[in-house]
Amino acid sequence: MNQYLDIAPEVAAALQARQPVVALESTIVAHGMPYPQNLETAQIVESIIREGGAVPATIAILDGRLKVGLSPDELQRVAQSPDMVKASIRDLAVLVASGGNGATTVASTMRIAAMAGIHVFVTGGIGGVHRGAAKSFDISADLEEMAESNVAVVCAGAKSILDIGLTLEYLETAGVPVITVGSETFPAFYSRESGHKSPFTVANAAEVAAIARAKWEMGLKGGMVIANPIAVEDEIPAEEIDRQIQGALIEADTLGYRGKTVTPFLLKHVATLTEGRSLTANIALVRNNARLGAAIAVALAG
Repeated sequence: MNQYLDIAPEVAAALQARQPVVALESTIVAHGMPYPQNLETAQIVESIIREGGAVPATIAILDGRLKVGLSPDELQRVAQSPDMVKASIRDLAVLVASGGNGATTVASTMRIAAMAGIHVFVTGGIGGVHRGAAKSFDISADLEEMAESNVAVVCAGAKSILDIGLTLEYLETAGVPVITVGSETFPAFYSRESGHKSPFTVANAAEVAAIARAKWEMGLKGGMVIANPIAVEDEIPAEEIDRQIQGALIEADTLGYRGKTVTPFLLKHVATLTEGRSLTANIALVRNNARLGAAIAVALAG
């Protein structure tokens, strides 16, 4: 076991017994939502995973330790701490060596989950190729990690603020299967439809688990994107949210936001522009993803 990992006793026991475990990121807690909605959502998501028959393992870096599974006090700390760095892959060694604190992104959560032996991870939406990337070169480390770690990432598609077409092209080049559950259209986070056809479609969690098992048993390295469209009653139509995103992008550029500061700014700004509807949709889709993630983990363990 990696010497820098602290695996919670419940999670360690489940892994030892080959029981289903689902990893959860902490950036959505520290940077994706305001307090107290962030803490309440994290607690609800963990409960949904338990109800689905799996053990939740929220991941973060606390005092230089890679934490896999957080206690209630640790989760509260992540939700309220002002010094929680948004930690991607490049930040891990620095935070560990300096005894720092970080909330893990999709990329770093995948890497730490893989270190611990967890193969299913639930998040809101993956990062990808940003709009205007031809000029900015802004491409999320999430995509690089998809080709590296053997983890199935359950999400509501790519974040709406991204260039979704280029994100799908990048994943194809990296050899990452992109599978949408119950729809032939790849979703766009707040919206069920992105305007792009999904490369693959399955009906249920059992089919996802069968594909994951075949991929990894063949020795095909890397993860999978499991896209789970937001429920009809919770979505914000693509044409409506896109207008708000365009306005937020202009504002971000004017104010000089760059790199990993862009996404938190855009999500917060879009929430303001939609009068909170985007935050409500975000919470709903994460809960929806948790139910699917638990089912996939149970199917894989079976």
